[in-house]
Amino acid sequence: MPRGSASSNHSNASNGDMEGLAETELAKLQHQFRIMEGDRQAYTLESQQLLRKQLAEIENLEKEREELMLNLRLLDSKRNQKEDQENIESVQNMLSYQEELEDQIAREKQMIMDLEHEIKILKQKIFEQKKGLSKNVNVQLMNEQAVKNIGIMEDRLDRTLRKFNTQLTKNGELREQIDTLRVERRRFEQLQKKLGKELLEIRKEIGSVIDTSTAAYEARDEAQTKMQQMKEKAEKDLALHAAEMKELQRVIDHDRKLKEFMGIKTQERLSEDEALHGFHKRERGDSARKKKDTREETVEMYEAAFQQIRALTGEDNLNVVVAKFKEVEDRNFALFNYINEQNSEIERLQEEIADIQAQIEDFKSQEQQREQEHQVILKKIETQQEEASKQATKYDNRIRGIRKILDQLKEKIDSLFNGMNCDRSVLDEMLGSSSGIRDNNVMQYLGLIEQRTNELLSIQSYLASKDYDKPYDPREAAILLMGQNLKKPPPPVYIEPPSTGNDNDSDVESPVTDEEERPLTQNELRQRILKGVMKKEAKALKKSSHYDH
Repeated sequence: MPRGSASSNHSNASNGDMEGLAETELAKLQHQFRIMEGDRQAYTLESQQLLRKQLAEIENLEKEREELMLNLRLLDSKRNQKEDQENIESVQNMLSYQEELEDQIAREKQMIMDLEHEIKILKQKIFEQKKGLSKNVNVQLMNEQAVKNIGIMEDRLDRTLRKFNTQLTKNGELREQIDTLRVERRRFEQLQKKLGKELLEIRKEIGSVIDTSTAAYEARDEAQTKMQQMKEKAEKDLALHAAEMKELQRVIDHDRKLKEFMGIKTQERLSEDEALHGFHKRERGDSARKKKDTREETVEMYEAAFQQIRALTGEDNLNVVVAKFKEVEDRNFALFNYINEQNSEIERLQEEIADIQAQIEDFKSQEQQREQEHQVILKKIETQQEEASKQATKYDNRIRGIRKILDQLKEKIDSLFNGMNCDRSVLDEMLGSSSGIRDNNVMQYLGLIEQRTNELLSIQSYLASKDYDKPYDPREAAILLMGQNLKKPPPPVYIEPPSTGNDNDSDVESPVTDEEERPLTQNELRQRILKGVMKKEAKALKKSSHYDH
């Protein structure tokens, strides 16, 4: 009887120990669950604060989008063309790689769902184990099985963590490539704008040359009309001058004949006077005797000459004949002076005609030279216009190719966004609509995708940090919670999470204190996150007010 009682007491003690171990394991799991729940809430709060920070950066992203549209016009040289082709191939490779990433993300999501399902199954098994303790179930075996399952799950989480780290690294590389493409697109847009300005200037120059050519043609027509009028006037003046010269020549011929006749008569009279004078000289010795006869002969000679003059002129009065002779002499002298004046006028008109002809030749040579220059300028402008048109066509083709690539990127981003079950309501609140991905909201979609990726990565990092079999390192735990790889430093990310440091914004690193060495509690972490978010918002408001001014 005492032996049976001892055996019974030993059995009760063994059952009590097993029940105590099971309760201890259950308490440990519940404690881990509470820690995970608290960390999840803290991460949710941190994600919300990060989203608020991203909203503050929308304005900067809008400006960057405008710069992206401007940079599409900067691809002019052959080197840039080659780089564009290489970038297109790189983007196509990235699209293919993005599809692979989407498949990996889908597989990781399925794995996370499987892990959550296994956690639920494990909790159910723990609950069933607790219920079965009263039925003398082998608790030690169940604990070993639970530990084994936990190890398997932690191993899976570790592999998943490594995959997510690799994916995050590749995501950073893709972001760098996208930034490079954005810079190249900005250069391309600036170049396109510059070429557009040059095209406008060339068109203005063409218009100015056309106006100048029109004015030159009008001036040439006016000069030709004036030259034609001057030529007609010169021909009329020459004809009138020829008629006047002909009439004057006729009058001069008539007067010359009259003068010749009068000269002949005067010469005859002089000859008679000389003869008479010689006769008187020869007869001077007999002058007294023959004086009366000589006078009579002289009178007879004068009478004979007068009779000849009267026969020629038909005038009996000698005074009238002398007056007419003087009048004819005066008229001949006046006509001689008039002829001299007309000869001077003819010489002057001939000089003017020569000058006008020289000016006409100068006008013709200048017009030919101006026409040649005009043709050269027009040919040059046509060549420039053809080159500008070819360049504009080439850039339009490039823009269409880049636009096609951007459309493909937007389709892949939308597919990735939907495949990761990102919260679209956040975008609806930020953008005020749900019309899909556009050029001005691509970065918001990428930000949410990165945020979702960081959430999944942080969950797996947290689960990996709860492995109690490994030595605890605060720095390593912090790095794992941030989703970074221990062997390789994380790539630079464009959108930084809120800082949990002090308010000091200087780049000088503060010494590590004992408080920073130990893990932070949930309240301390929340306070630091709120403080960092408020500081970032203040800086963003200050920056926006500075831009407004």
